[in-house]
Amino acid sequence: MDKGKAVMGMGRRWAVDFTDNSTSPPSRDIPDPLGFTRASQDQDDSALSREKKNAEANWKSQKAWEVAQAPFKNLMMMGFMMWMAGSTVHLFSIGITVSALWQPVSALQGVGKVFEPYKDSKVDLLGPKLVFIALNLVGLGLGVWKLNTLGLLPTHASDWVSSLPPAQEVEYSGGGFL
Repeated sequence: MDKGKAVMGMGRRWAVDFTDNSTSPPSRDIPDPLGFTRASQDQDDSALSREKKNAEANWKSQKAWEVAQAPFKNLMMMGFMMWMAGSTVHLFSIGITVSALWQPVSALQGVGKVFEPYKDSKVDLLGPKLVFIALNLVGLGLGVWKLNTLGLLPTHASDWVSSLPPAQEVEYSGGGFL
């Protein structure tokens, strides 16, 4: 037991220090091995950082496309909810329709904020933004279609009767057949 305590107290006897304390290669006594240059380490570091930046740009691009396609899932769910609400005007169907109109409008207002975390000089966000905008416009069209199905859009002439001028009376003078 005494031997173990003595060895632990002294530290390691056979340790090798691999740190290079020289400032320039000519000041050392031992030349570099064949094929080894100090500049290659810097190049390897820059290649690693370049690979890391490319990997990060690829990840950002992939995530931007995932965010761009997210409204598609919302479209499917909203379409199912509108189908379940039916075509009669009541509180539930109106609430679903208002939600179907509100969500795309608010998403379209915040396109810049949605894609801001993925902004990078190497990442092209035009395609994902266009897909995001197109899917939200489809969602908006789905909401307008539901409004029309419920009869809440003024699409018939009878919806505009109150804004028409009153009909003029035609006097009949009598006499014969017209």
